Amino acid sequence: MELCEENYRRLLLIAPEIRSMGGSFRSSPDGAMDLHLEILEQTPYTSLIRLTYLFDHSDGNRPDPDVTLRLYYDSSQAEVVRLEQRSLPLNRGEVLPTLEQKWDVNLFLSKWLAYCREQGHYFDSGRAEAARPTREKIAAQG
Repeated sequence: MELCEENYRRLLLIAPEIRSMGGSFRSSPDGAMDLHLEILEQTPYTSLIRLTYLFDHSDGNRPDPDVTLRLYYDSSQAEVVRLEQRSLPLNRGEVLPTLEQKWDVNLFLSKWLAYCREQGHYFDSGRAEAARPTREKIAAQG
């Protein structure tokens, strides 16, 4: 549960207005790969979101990692519902996490969200292409 709470806090650092957001967004800080956020479902107590990078391939864009998360606002938790990634040894395809795998995929999410914040990723509810804070400004915010 603590890891899911940590993931929730980390996600709010890059998308503080997630609860009121709808649609698709892209974060494009200087020197970092674009991060894509899609709101799949919003209810009063939960959200279902997708977070991914898109890599160019000969057959089109390929998402990797491609994570679907359920956010629980009443308990302040973010849990991986589905993870598809091919680049790391954690998983070479799609995972619908079992109890055994939940720790690994949620730990992966925690590290990835921390990395995204370090890269300067930030999502603004008003604009899909909002100006992004610099890495120095994010570091100063804690």
